[in-house]
Amino acid sequence: MIKTYDDSSNYYPRVTANLKKLQENAEEIKRLCEENGISLAAVIKGFTGIPECVMAISKANCQYIASSRLEQITDAIEFGIPGPFMLLRLPQLCDVDEVVSLCEISLNSELPALIALNEAAKEQSKIHKVILMADLGDLREGFWDRDELADAAAFVEFDLDNLYLAGVGTNVGCYGSIKPTAEKLTELVDCAEKIEAKINRKLDIISGGASTSLIRLIDGDMPDRINHLRVGEAIFNAKDNQDLYGCNTEFLHRDVFTLKAQVIEVKVKPTHPVGEILFDAYGMKQEYIDRGMRKRALLALGKVDFAFTDMIYPRDEGVEIIGASSDHTIIDVEDAKHDFKVGDIMEFDLSYASSVYVTNSPNVRVVIE
Repeated sequence: MIKTYDDSSNYYPRVTANLKKLQENAEEIKRLCEENGISLAAVIKGFTGIPECVMAISKANCQYIASSRLEQITDAIEFGIPGPFMLLRLPQLCDVDEVVSLCEISLNSELPALIALNEAAKEQSKIHKVILMADLGDLREGFWDRDELADAAAFVEFDLDNLYLAGVGTNVGCYGSIKPTAEKLTELVDCAEKIEAKINRKLDIISGGASTSLIRLIDGDMPDRINHLRVGEAIFNAKDNQDLYGCNTEFLHRDVFTLKAQVIEVKVKPTHPVGEILFDAYGMKQEYIDRGMRKRALLALGKVDFAFTDMIYPRDEGVEIIGASSDHTIIDVEDAKHDFKVGDIMEFDLSYASSVYVTNSPNVRVVIE
């Protein structure tokens, strides 16, 4: 379980989490979904399942708390969060006992896993719910062949007594960058109706993707039968949909998490390295722009903490990220409004990608506000 601290601890780097804003975001997303007849699984993996943050989200009373990591679900349960819980990543065969024990429902695309889940559920005297995933072109998990999907659904429905076929779902955007258009999500409805014809009943859930699918709600063109979404980034970050896709998320807090780092050096230096240029610490050949002598600051965190220098965003005016090594971040402060000195603190907004790394870094202290 991630250890958290109060704001009195004088330690940097740190990432602060505002629980009030996080809960308000979860409530707003739930309201938006309910107004459109959609139930919500709140996804916690983007901030590494920090238990206090999960508790704040759970107060919005979403249908499920969801993660791709069983250890995050375990932490939430041990923290006293009631769930119910959804496993997002396809179950490993070695995990099926734990999946059934911890989670009410899981996403699946393989018969061996479904058979193993059925056996685990039988041994635990449980009925475990499953959503079968359809691959609509993003090329991550899911059945590609529609007939194979329908046959698998029938197998669960009629032959696996300790599984309940709750529905069908899809993932778009996470690997193949596919846009969740109304036409694309209508393909999922077609998959659901093919299954329903085969099993002779309506499915409970047609799960139309993740935070990017909220665009369809906001634009007002979500296909009618999509009735479930799995949303994380829009709850805890609310940045990527607007910045990347132009979707208006001004009704959400965009500063739930704040990265704070301490300045450890301030000096005027050349902007172009001096000497023969080979490779950086990551084996990359970089290009550098010569801007002459400029004032720059070093921060005590680096790529091992946030991975992507272009996905943390300085809040101070006139500050520019130049680059980073494993443990240092280099900042141009020549034009900064603030006169930075050693010991000063810089603040940054995060993207989904950097949130995943920062909250999972043992070098970054998590502080609850």
